[in-house]
Amino acid sequence: MTTLESSVQSLFETAAARATEAGVFGAVEVRDGMLFCAAKDSAEESFYRVETHGEDVWVSLVMADRWQSESIEAQLMHSGDKLDELLDEELADLGYEGEPLGFEHFRSDDMLFTFRSRTPVRVADTGSDGAAETVTTCLLGYEMTFRQLGDMDTTGED
Repeated sequence: MTTLESSVQSLFETAAARATEAGVFGAVEVRDGMLFCAAKDSAEESFYRVETHGEDVWVSLVMADRWQSESIEAQLMHSGDKLDELLDEELADLGYEGEPLGFEHFRSDDMLFTFRSRTPVRVADTGSDGAAETVTTCLLGYEMTFRQLGDMDTTGED
């Protein structure tokens, strides 16, 4: 394993430990070169992920169920809320002071409905001080944002 691969793996493991401590996810595990965090009370199986693509570290929410994705889209459409603004608010509540993340929404090559955002952490910087904290904050911001949308939280709690 190269030093860079080792620093990415360490980032994922540190973020996994912090995600587990937060108690807002189901199963949390590092596998297949990604961090997977199961959505805790989602109506359908959904996962928050941290992964790398090229030089970037991304946080995402993925699901195979079209209905689940559409429930999120429908709530946003009916409320008039903008997903990037909701995410920015949750990140601010977590103390994030970086640039807005923005987001992409698409169906991936592996047929998963995907909401994702590029974090400010680059692969080359995964070993730096604060990288794991920043990525974990982005991951927790994603969970806080999406928990409120569609059928991501079947407990009925806010």
